[in-house]
Amino acid sequence: MYLTRFTIDTARRGARKLLASPHAMHAAVRGAFTRPEDHDRPGARTLWRLDTTADGTVHLYIVSPGRPDLTHLADQAGDTSPGTAESWATRPYDGLLASLKAGQRWAFRLTANPTHNGRKTPDAPDTQRFGRLRPAEQTQWLLDRGNRCGFAIAAQRDGEPNLKLHRRQTHTFKRGTGTVTLTTATYDGILEVIDPDAFRQTLSQGLGHAKAYGCGLLTIAPAP
Repeated sequence: MYLTRFTIDTARRGARKLLASPHAMHAAVRGAFTRPEDHDRPGARTLWRLDTTADGTVHLYIVSPGRPDLTHLADQAGDTSPGTAESWATRPYDGLLASLKAGQRWAFRLTANPTHNGRKTPDAPDTQRFGRLRPAEQTQWLLDRGNRCGFAIAAQRDGEPNLKLHRRQTHTFKRGTGTVTLTTATYDGILEVIDPDAFRQTLSQGLGHAKAYGCGLLTIAPAP
């Protein structure tokens, strides 16, 4: 597995096009892998997420089974300023995955598609997936999935979950001849590893739905 960070130049037209459409960004990420097994293989898949720093810099993070080649993305959306270093950096991810142990605490970030199943009307024949829209529902969605995904959200001194919810958005974009509407939320916080194998699977395969559209990638860093 590999973890890649790509810096996007938001002033470029190609970058603005990609940032406006998760479908277009998905295609650009998919294009970084010439071999299918580098993009998706049993037990691991390619995940991606967009992050914006306090100064407005936009980073694309990718976790993938194989090493990506983002030359085409650099040509379209990378920083071309004189003296600028290469637009992306990739490093091995397997060492981190192998180091996971029960009881470890990590700072984390996740952009997810919190949903629930239901029917448009009580007499509708089929269930459908609907986005969780309220902050409390979005928070509970993640808390409910912790155990099965190998982690628990750590508690603060006041007993509340160490969890911050932000960048709550609804995206609407074209996919072929149809339109996709996607509810997303970004979570920051501190978690504790409960089941290392299940947590390793979460980091490698993602959490929740809409993984092709920038959801599900959970990244970790040493907790303060």
